Amino acid sequence: MRNDELAAAQAYVRLLEATRAVLSDPDDAPLYMPLLAAPIEEADGALRRAGFSGNESQFFELVRSLQPSMSGSGH
Repeated sequence: MRNDELAAAQAYVRLLEATRAVLSDPDDAPLYMPLLAAPIEEADGALRRAGFSGNESQFFELVRSLQPSMSGSGH
């Protein structure tokens, strides 16, 4: 795995974790939603640099290799 691919996968996992945290309390979600701007920007840039824009299937295979819980089984 190349460094830029690893960085893209890690940025995506951070974005996912931040999104889950923001949405964990629906009452407070609107207050914290703006905090997702930086992780979204980081993930978008990392995806572009790694060449994953438009190649989502390859990207998600890489993410699953780093984060097996993202296999889609719901666990």
